[in-house]
Amino acid sequence: MRVSFYTLGCKVNQNETGALAQLFSQNGYTLAGPEEEADVFVVNSCTVTAGGDKKSRQWLRRAKREYPGAITVLTGCYPQAFPEEAATVQEADVVMGNANRHAIIHNIQLALSSQERVVDIAAHEKGEVFEELPVERFEGHTRAFIKVQDGCNRQCAYCVIPRARGRVRSRNEASILNELKTLAAAGYKEVVLTGINLPSYGQDTGTNLTELVERCAQVEGIERIRLGSLEPDVLSDEHIVRLSKVKKLCPQFHLSLQSGCTTTLRRMRRVYTAEQYARVVEKIREIFGQQCSFTTDIIVGFPGETEEEFAESLAFVRKIGFLKVHVFPFSPRTGTPAATFPDQIPESVKAQRVKQMQTEADAVREELAKSMLGSTQSILLEKALSGSLFTGYTPLYLPVVVNAPGAQPGEILSCVLEEWDGDRCRARAAKQ
Repeated sequence: MRVSFYTLGCKVNQNETGALAQLFSQNGYTLAGPEEEADVFVVNSCTVTAGGDKKSRQWLRRAKREYPGAITVLTGCYPQAFPEEAATVQEADVVMGNANRHAIIHNIQLALSSQERVVDIAAHEKGEVFEELPVERFEGHTRAFIKVQDGCNRQCAYCVIPRARGRVRSRNEASILNELKTLAAAGYKEVVLTGINLPSYGQDTGTNLTELVERCAQVEGIERIRLGSLEPDVLSDEHIVRLSKVKKLCPQFHLSLQSGCTTTLRRMRRVYTAEQYARVVEKIREIFGQQCSFTTDIIVGFPGETEEEFAESLAFVRKIGFLKVHVFPFSPRTGTPAATFPDQIPESVKAQRVKQMQTEADAVREELAKSMLGSTQSILLEKALSGSLFTGYTPLYLPVVVNAPGAQPGEILSCVLEEWDGDRCRARAAKQ
């Protein structure tokens, strides 16, 4: 039988899809692409916005229309956060949440044998442990994503993720290191440590993320370690100093921001101020030197955001100097406090602010990219555009395209950055 996956959302979802694909392979299934014919179609959903739920339903509907005899599966955050609603999605023959993913094969077989829909959404429980879903390789990827943590204990006003993912739980360190060794043996040179709230790793086990990074760096064959999204308030000076000594760590920090205005952050129920955020950035630059970069996410049009608050957030983007900013309009999410906050911002105003914020962020990005021209950087070669042309990323997460005859995807190559074309840097292989 053939199985096809459609994945929405974050890097954690990408990791979990990879783990599920491996689970299916171990049970005799052949993997098919998202647009290819299959016997089983699995949607690994994201429920951060209602738009994500809609995309999941649309893809299931399309799969059923084009392959009416196939089994369709809806899993992930959408069913976990909204089990009653997800259970009514008739286009899905099997509906599961984020818990007990190992039961997916059994539930598909049950649906096939009974010819009836299977709804199996296990609720998150206090004290539950991290569910092991190991991955040996990621088809089509030259970097590996390792999920080390799940759940979130925070209660941000706009976010439904704690409802979808449950409480913080950390993966066993020995299990992480074993998977890392397996991935290194498979040829992966760069790994990304991911989690729903990555900095909370170890809160429930007595360790911390910095210790984990230090141990991961000792795995032979792994040359670069990258971190997923970080919360600025948990990066103490001690941890920053220790991380700076891990030479394999890519000094690119995705520091969650959401707004550059402290007043807005308070309404969002974030636990830091814009001033505290700026101090963390300053400390990282002081300790790492200028060879570091910052990326982030920003929500515009949060309820009550005035023109003055938006202008403050806009100025903050330039002040910090982000290499990349993902800008999102606020999307009211059922089940969160912010969905019913007063002073909701009109969609037209949110759209205008998204455009203005993205324009400013792109201008800052171009300035930073051009400041790196002429420098020699190590590039992880990713997608081959032709026989000798590759896309790739520098340690600071600057995208490049490089002409490297004789090279292969997955190699790390020393390159000279030559020109910024508005989307990525043109580079050439450095003479050895």
